[in-house]
Amino acid sequence: MKALVVTVSDRVSRGEAEDLSGPAAVAALEALGLEVDLVVVEDGVEPVRGVLERNLERYRLIVTTGGTGFSPRDLTPEATRLVIEREAPGLAEAMRAATFGRNPYGMLSRGIAGIAGSCLIVNLPGSVKGVRESLEVIGPALPHALALIGGENAGH
Repeated sequence: MKALVVTVSDRVSRGEAEDLSGPAAVAALEALGLEVDLVVVEDGVEPVRGVLERNLERYRLIVTTGGTGFSPRDLTPEATRLVIEREAPGLAEAMRAATFGRNPYGMLSRGIAGIAGSCLIVNLPGSVKGVRESLEVIGPALPHALALIGGENAGH
């Protein structure tokens, strides 16, 4: 099964910073048995929306990293909302809940998750630690979620 990691960062897209969170997401998803590609896009609604819409048919899972905080250019959730058809709030809630009491900034993540066609889109924080913690929490549920979205095990 194919997945796409989208690193959302102005600085990385301009070559001013190294992408650390994207490769961390790739490694975590490959450990789950997925075949993973990685792209980088600048912050903002239209760049993120565009990369999501262009890749919905090619991937069963798209994970974004970055653009979920409180900065003015952190607009990944807004772009994702324009693409998804159905929200999957439990995934975002679980990722945030896992940080309570451990990371005071975890509650500042505005990331969402949802379904567009047969693709699941999940917004992760832009830090390596946030990516790892988030995928640790939702990773066990992803194979079943992707199977359900794909119409497998629909009767269960």
